[in-house]
Amino acid sequence: MLPKIALVGRPNVGKSALFNRICQKRISIVDEQEGITRDRLYAKTDFFGKPFILIDTGGIDFSETIPFAELVKRQAEVAIEEADVVILVVDGQVGVNVYDDLIAKRLVRSKKKILVAVNKIDRHGDDEKIHPFYSLGIQDVFGISALQGYHIAEMLEVALSSIEEKEEELVPEDTIRVAIVGRPNVGKSTLLNTLLDEERSIVSPIAGTTRDAIDILFESGGQKYLLIDTAGIRRKKAEKEVVDKFAAIRTEEAIERCDVCLLILDSFEGFTTQERRIAAEIEARGKSCVLLFNKWDMMENLRMEHAMRGVRELAPFLAHCPTFFISALRGRNVDKIFPAVLDVFAARHVRIGTGALNKFIEHCLQKYHPPLMTGKRLRIYYLTQVSINPPRFVLFVNKPDLMTDTYRKYLVNQLRKEFPFPGCPLTFELRGKETSSSHAAKKEASVKSEENSDQEELSAPLWSGE
Repeated sequence: MLPKIALVGRPNVGKSALFNRICQKRISIVDEQEGITRDRLYAKTDFFGKPFILIDTGGIDFSETIPFAELVKRQAEVAIEEADVVILVVDGQVGVNVYDDLIAKRLVRSKKKILVAVNKIDRHGDDEKIHPFYSLGIQDVFGISALQGYHIAEMLEVALSSIEEKEEELVPEDTIRVAIVGRPNVGKSTLLNTLLDEERSIVSPIAGTTRDAIDILFESGGQKYLLIDTAGIRRKKAEKEVVDKFAAIRTEEAIERCDVCLLILDSFEGFTTQERRIAAEIEARGKSCVLLFNKWDMMENLRMEHAMRGVRELAPFLAHCPTFFISALRGRNVDKIFPAVLDVFAARHVRIGTGALNKFIEHCLQKYHPPLMTGKRLRIYYLTQVSINPPRFVLFVNKPDLMTDTYRKYLVNQLRKEFPFPGCPLTFELRGKETSSSHAAKKEASVKSEENSDQEELSAPLWSGE
């Protein structure tokens, strides 16, 4: 996750020229005509060895005189929400514009680190044109020249140092990261407030109140947790606001950062397509999960078994996750969540010996043999666990193509019955038997690669500009 810096401002103030200057490449189109840049552009670059992502945006035009002005404005909104630091680019030759003031007020409301780049300070004596831009209410103002590269380094140094200061607050290593995920308006922020027993997150019946991911350090029973409250993932057709699209991105990032996900469902609406997509994302990223049916205290004439039936059919992974029927508002069964989180987190670190796994495979083969495929049968040599967090297993066979999906699911289900992995996705890989000729070829190739690497090391320059 590299830091992100976004360039925003009115049309034709030099954002694209500054973008190209910082990236040292002609990526963005530069022209005197307004409105050339419409979509936001991303480029990975670095500043004295510090890598970051630079985002160029189209000009924000409140008068809507340029084509697609509203769409360009939405693209800029996404960049503002996504960036760690926002640089407001203004025209030093024109002076303070009423639209500069409107954009500055919008940026201040974003609570992001804001810098003002007064562009086109190209000649000696132009520094005096910087002072009027302090009226925008932003402290860090730099007079720069995208054309000549004047004072750009000083501006980037301040921008990146502010990001580094933010990242100095390190989370202790023994902290369990827990992300609260789900569709909008299912009770995620209400659950967070109930867990913390305080109003740390805005609670509202309006769907989509939370837009950014909120990280909160919390301790319960001597165990430290990092609770991540996220914005809900909307259906694609309902993503009318650009910030809603970015909320989905933030939620996916929260899933990537966490160890355990609390997937909240609305008991009234049941398991929808969106929960299925979120569950697939959790499993694909190898995260553990605890399933919570919220607002259960308001349900009538519905059994818990019936509520879980659709979940097992549409998302088999969730059938192996601890499930609770809760009321985030009234605190019903909320006290069971953290013990379940500890159980699923511990399951991520379980390691099973190869001997026990081979006995397990032998038992599975005695119960059901692999089916014949085109007159050939799959032969299983042994099973071993190669890593934890999450558990990953490798099954050595004669030919992986002979493994059917049915028999693969049979082995995985038997493995879950035999060994405790609650709420934890299992990665199950196949490796075929190497022939003697292929093994010799690989050995010869590795020897050659070592010789080449030695030669490259001798001939490599003492310093590289990359």
